[in-house]
Amino acid sequence: MINSALMNVMTAAAFKAGRGLKRDFGEVENLQVSVKGPGDFVTIADKKSEKTLFDELSKARPGYGFILEEGGVVEGSDKSHVWHIDPLDGTTNFLHGLPIFAISIGLERDGQIVAGLVYNPATDDIFVAEKGQGAYYNNRRIRVSARRDMAEGLIATGIPPLANAKIHPTFKAELACVMTRAGGVRRLGAAAIDLAFVAAGRFDGYWERGLKSWDMAAGLLLIREAGGYVSDADGGQAMLTTGGVCAGNEFIHRQLLDLLKKA
Repeated sequence: MINSALMNVMTAAAFKAGRGLKRDFGEVENLQVSVKGPGDFVTIADKKSEKTLFDELSKARPGYGFILEEGGVVEGSDKSHVWHIDPLDGTTNFLHGLPIFAISIGLERDGQIVAGLVYNPATDDIFVAEKGQGAYYNNRRIRVSARRDMAEGLIATGIPPLANAKIHPTFKAELACVMTRAGGVRRLGAAAIDLAFVAAGRFDGYWERGLKSWDMAAGLLLIREAGGYVSDADGGQAMLTTGGVCAGNEFIHRQLLDLLKKA
């Protein structure tokens, strides 16, 4: 694992927020749920997790700014540092009792993501990376897969929810194109976990559109530090602003990107 002061701060905050999520996940049927938008639910657990993360990180790194899923943008006195936080990625999975969800924390410094963490409290799996220090799953160094042929690859994606219905036609065209080449396609419902699984070599590639910076900031660094390649879904490097991502090892990333461009 990475034992830097920064990573210790991030893991401590994630573990504290994760304890609350784990308790609430055990009583998921009793949670109060409010509707935030079509097909997009937010739970009390989500809000509690975000408050814990905000409080803990603010205390440890005063002045840093935040981009929060629920709380929006919080300007900090330190203009060089911004936390990108998803307190519960995979909310719909959580609500349905599926143990595929995560806390995602990414730290941006002067426009670059320099630290990332993805933690699933249900399984106690944690993925961490710091710029130049590699990527780790629990206590083990991880690398992206070595497969070179899409036909042998397992590719992950995210199906746009009802709230993003306007990109359904694009997704359908891209999926149809990828299905003609990929060995298999999977959809887990949590972008942060999809990205972490690419970094760990469990998925060979991944693409999705319509994401937010908090969904992907940590995962992008995980993949890069695990030796992988990431771009937006059109081949650029503006992932955090376009909301699109295409990722994999050198070979799968290139093949996947070519398919998306043809779709």
